[in-house]
Amino acid sequence: MYGSDYQQYFDYSDEKVDDILCIDMKSFYASVECIERGLDPLKALLVVMSGSDSPGGLALATSPKAKELLGIDNVTRNFQIPYHKDLHIVPPRMNLYIKKNVEINNIFRRYVADEDILIYSIDETFVRVKASKKLFNLSPYQFAERFKHDIQKETRLPCTIGIGDNMLLSKLALDNAAKHAPSMIATWHYQDVPNTVWQIKNMTDFWGINRRTEKRLNNKGIYSIYDLAHHDFFEMKESMGVMGQQLIAHAWGIDRSNISEVYQPKSKSIGNSQVLMKDYVKVNETKIVLREIAEQVATRLRKKGYQTSCVHLSVGYSRSESTPGFSRQMSIPKTNSSKKLASYCLLLFDKFYDGSAVRNLSVNYSKLSDGDILQLNLFEQPEELVSQKILDETIDSIREKYGFDAIYHASSRLEGATAINRSHLVGGHAGGMDGLT
Repeated sequence: MYGSDYQQYFDYSDEKVDDILCIDMKSFYASVECIERGLDPLKALLVVMSGSDSPGGLALATSPKAKELLGIDNVTRNFQIPYHKDLHIVPPRMNLYIKKNVEINNIFRRYVADEDILIYSIDETFVRVKASKKLFNLSPYQFAERFKHDIQKETRLPCTIGIGDNMLLSKLALDNAAKHAPSMIATWHYQDVPNTVWQIKNMTDFWGINRRTEKRLNNKGIYSIYDLAHHDFFEMKESMGVMGQQLIAHAWGIDRSNISEVYQPKSKSIGNSQVLMKDYVKVNETKIVLREIAEQVATRLRKKGYQTSCVHLSVGYSRSESTPGFSRQMSIPKTNSSKKLASYCLLLFDKFYDGSAVRNLSVNYSKLSDGDILQLNLFEQPEELVSQKILDETIDSIREKYGFDAIYHASSRLEGATAINRSHLVGGHAGGMDGLT
């Protein structure tokens, strides 16, 4: 459509061609549950619902047919699910999904080395086949067909595959073409950019562009990926920094990331968030959950051998409220004490909370340092600090050996508390390896 004039701007001859496959397991959780019930995952109506016994339960995965016929997506609440006599609503079984994920990735390991595999999420994996083409005498497309065949034969699960010269193009091919192709496979190369990447209709379907970024780009007169590719590079660099540079490079299909390189963040942090199963309107119940999260993250902090000097709290309000919530942080003396960190989180909560109904809580500790250093102050005796340290470590060891239920605060038995139930979850959801539900 745009001709070949784009080549005067980018000379792709210097760009690496890695032959990357991006494999996505179609509606993974829902498909696994369909297979376990002897149902066709592409034809059955099924929803995997976290908190299915609560009106506020959240749909984690939906079969393609349930999405099509009933309009259910992965943010639909339990009370919003329309009735249908053939609809199966089932609880998650995270242990089962992890087991299936391992089986699928072991299939890839028959063809490529571990350094050519990047497990992006529980249902999506990048595989580089460049080094294996000669060994198996297969093209990237033939590898995709082989993977689809082996996965279908051994697990009966459907998948879609995007193929690209780099990770970006394989992911874009997956999301924007493979999922709509009869073969469920699509290939995007550098030379196809004008007729593939630039033709993406919704900017939010492009890697790295969310609603907020789209609005910023619209304010610059950028309304399509083509506009983005041809925008002034230096203006974008000045106004949006590294992200602006990267967006323009991506709009031309350029991605120089290496599948083998493990990302090392410059600034480490440890945190946890929780979407509550109902709107919390009683402040004492909200504080119980907040304390539980703060102490849970403190436990992880100690396990990794860190202390923190910065506490960050985010509180998300119910959709019915006029404001979304707040996010605040504070610098603190270095510590990994559960008691102290919980008190700092509660201090932030008391200072900024306005009485609205709460639906989300998030606690994050950053500015991490060596956890073996004991920082003294004028208001506490060294013996008190040592005593608290011994207590925390004793509780940690008991829970590690016998489980969270072995020792906990009495408040975790009160109305609104979630820690005991969540201690039995996997990835925040039911592990559920028991029979069908």
